[in-house]
Parts: sequence; structure tokens; C-alpha cells
Amino acid sequence: MKGETSAANPPVSLATAVAVVVASMVGTGVFTSLGFQVRDVSAGFPILVLWVLGGLVSLCGAFCYAELVAMMPRSGGEYHLLSSALHPMAGFLAGWVSITAGFAAPMAAAGVVFGTYMADLFPELGIGVRWYGLALLLLVAGVQLLSLQFVERFQVGFTVMKLGLIGIFVLGALWMGANRWELLLPKSGEGGYYVSQPYAIALVYVMYAYTGWNGAVYVAGEMADVKRQLPRALMMGTLGVMVLYVGLNAVFLMSAPWSVLEGKPEVALVAARSIFGAWGGNGMGGIIAFGLVAHMSAMLFAGTRVLRVIGEDVWFMRWMNRRNPAGAPWLAVVVLAGTVLVLMMSGTFEQLLLYIQGLLLMSSMLCVVAVPWLRWRSPGMERPFKVPLYPLPPLVFVGVTGWMLWALVGERPVESAWGLLTLVVGAGLYALKKMKG
Repeated sequence: MKGETSAANPPVSLATAVAVVVASMVGTGVFTSLGFQVRDVSAGFPILVLWVLGGLVSLCGAFCYAELVAMMPRSGGEYHLLSSALHPMAGFLAGWVSITAGFAAPMAAAGVVFGTYMADLFPELGIGVRWYGLALLLLVAGVQLLSLQFVERFQVGFTVMKLGLIGIFVLGALWMGANRWELLLPKSGEGGYYVSQPYAIALVYVMYAYTGWNGAVYVAGEMADVKRQLPRALMMGTLGVMVLYVGLNAVFLMSAPWSVLEGKPEVALVAARSIFGAWGGNGMGGIIAFGLVAHMSAMLFAGTRVLRVIGEDVWFMRWMNRRNPAGAPWLAVVVLAGTVLVLMMSGTFEQLLLYIQGLLLMSSMLCVVAVPWLRWRSPGMERPFKVPLYPLPPLVFVGVTGWMLWALVGERPVESAWGLLTLVVGAGLYALKKMKG
């Protein structure tokens, strides 16, 4: 089977798979989304509901992905799953979306946010935002060219330290006086938020923060016992991050005037400075900058595995599977890093975010739809893991995702058009693939 591990390429451990899930999620979104949410949803309880809802929807998606990957264990994420479950063209387009919107664009957004925080922390240096992002990109690309054992230690170590620092910040904020709990209690007259288009758009920002809940599926083919370990990695990572996100955003909402947070991507820095003063804000900025190292590394690690698997199947991309002496897919690392660089130099953070989410929501929704499709078309296939409470999880995921896509097309047509153009380019590449079979 393609993507199997070997003595030269040892298996990815459960701890690494969980770290990939957590580090893929805990990046730019949770530290930036709130500023765009309070612009349209000026109520604490509905905002916290958004973060709980986003976690539950992600968990529903994780259950569905776990069933599919346990049935068809191989790296490659949506590319492999949709190629096997629906149609090769659906898989190819999903792989194309993964490369552009799933990995390159979030990494570019992370680079922009990293640069924004670093430029704010060290204004006297006069270094531009994107130069900081470039430095981070070069660092993580260099790490990915080393052995898998080193990459695993790097990923797990930075993820554990990042979570520890965030936990210390939350506890410190509560101890220092972030205790205006009345801002988070439900109030009369807030019911209209839950069925409005702005609320759906606010959920898009939340789902961006949860992007990466499916991170472990991209390295499934390199896990020793994927049928048991993958569902565990997806569920442990998603539930842990949901708890972290709700707590962190509760602290943000209690820490700073919402009018100051509104529309700002550096919301965590603003909140930290409000409660801890300048030194505390700088410390929070340092935590975020530190954490983005693990986030970008996880995205690059998973993204290159998608490129490598596509390279195994597509004739004009076979060179993506070339490895260096350490066993790393070095050409895939170079190509993905180069794509990140191009995106980093164009577009604002908010534009990148909405462009990313429209495409990713469509791709993940198709994968979830594949679960009932395969249960109907191939009921006899072995299913080592089955979605609990079926059919509720796929129904919830598809319903909420469809609602967000409808709102996104209506409210943000420009970013939606970028997504459509990306699919058109992908369809052209698929036609090229078919020319030689």
C-alpha cells in the first residue's frame, strides 16, 4: 500500500499525531478572530456559543473523517478520501484546495500575523511585517528538511510549550482581575443573533480557528496503527482545543473594551495589554509569536505529505515524492514554502481568512457526505471505527457548513469568486492529468 512506513521511515506516533492536530488548530485564528466577531455580534454569551458550536461541528467532522480513514488508511487527506469514495476528479480538486487554501494560505496568514505581532513588539527595529513572516517560513522549512525523528521532537516540544504558556496566560489573567463574568451571561433580546447572516459569518471566523481538526488524516499512512490511533488523535486534539478556545476567548472578552478589539487582528495583544499593562501585552505577543512556530511547522509537515501522495499518482507531479537523505520530501517542502511566500506578499489577513474558509468548508463537507454515501453504496466494507450517534454528526456538520457557505457567498462575493477561480484552475490541471491517464 502506498504511504506505508518502513525501517527507513519510522511511524508517526500518537503523541505526534495529536500534536499535529493541536498545533494545526492553535495558530492565528484564536488570537485574531474575536476582533472580527465583536464587530457584528456585540454580546458575550452568543460569542462563546460560537466557540462551543465550532468545536462541536469540528468534532462531528472528526468522527466522519475517522470512519473514512480507518476504512481507507493512507496519507493524503481529502485528496485520497474523495478519490476513493466519490470520484478521482473530486479528490484531485480537494487535493488542489488542500495545497492552496488548506495549507499555503493559512501559513501565509500565520506569517502575516507573526509579522504583525513582532513589528508591534519591536518597532524600533523598523523591520516590515512580511520580513518577519519570511524568517519564520525559512525556519520551519529548514526543520522539515531534517529527519522525521527530529521533526517529531520539534513538533511535540513546541506544541506542549505553547499550550503551557497559553494556560499560564489564562490563569494569570483570571488572577489579575479578568473576572467581569456579567459580560458573558445570556441576556434578553440576544436570540436574533443566532439566526442572522452576520452570526453565520462570525462562525466562519471561528471555523477558521478550528482549521486543522482533521490534521492527523494527512499523515495517516505514516502511523503504525492508524485504525486505532487516528480516531483517538482527532478526538483528543479537537476536544482539548475546544476547551482551550472557550477559556481563552472568555478571558479576552473580560479583559478589554470591545470597541478597542473591534476589527483588529492583534486582539490577543490588545486584551493582554488591557489587563497586564505594556509588559504583559508584550509577553502575550511573545507567546503568540512562539506558538506560531509550532502552527506553521505542523501545517508544512501535513501539507508536504499531501503533495507527496499526489506525486505518487499524478504523472506531472511525480517529482514531489523525491526525498533527501534524511527521508524528507524536499521538493514538496520547497514548492509549498514558495506558494506560501507568494500568498504572504499579497492580500490582507481578513481576505486570506475568508478565501481559505470558503474552499475548505466545501472540501470537508464533501468528505462528510462521503460517509452516508459509502454506507449506502458499500455497506459490506470493513469499518474499524464507526461514527457514534450516526446519522446526527454528518447531518449537523453538513447543515451548519451549508449555512456558512450560503452566508459567505452573499456577504463576501469577492473572496468567494477567488475560491471559484481556484477550482477552475484545479479543473484545468485535472484535465492535463487525464491527457496522459
